Amino acid sequence: MNIFRLAGDMTHLFSVLVLLLKIHTIKSCAGISLKTQELYAIVFATRYLDIFTNHISPYNTIMKLIFLGSSFSIVWYMRYHKIVRRSYDKDQDTFRHYILILPCLILALLINEKFTFKEVMWTFSLYLEAVAILPQLVLLQRTRNIDNLTGQYVFLLG
Repeated sequence: MNIFRLAGDMTHLFSVLVLLLKIHTIKSCAGISLKTQELYAIVFATRYLDIFTNHISPYNTIMKLIFLGSSFSIVWYMRYHKIVRRSYDKDQDTFRHYILILPCLILALLINEKFTFKEVMWTFSLYLEAVAILPQLVLLQRTRNIDNLTGQYVFLLG
């Protein structure tokens, strides 16, 4: 296994664990951008279309399931959990994240390794992941109130 992939997977996993710890223990998502979380859910949903058709290793399958499950559970917490959703400040999280999706899709259609559905979606997920953090950064700049766990989450995500 590539040591850089392992390091990337582990730092991303720790960032998600820090965020889930914050949401679950404090029952708050203050300072977290729902729009960034939705973009990451799209990233992993499009990247892991092969989860049931292409088995590489148990590690690979488990990490795919963890990233998919954690992304969608964070979005669920922020949208539907009766206590957590009250702490989400949608008036501050105003970045129009949907405008990032179309350019990434067009770029993936134009620049990919081979023109198949799975390959284009995988390439799209790479381009979208590169810009998915933007709503979070804009939110942090706008609120200027970064608690310790949110700062650790953004640091590990970067």
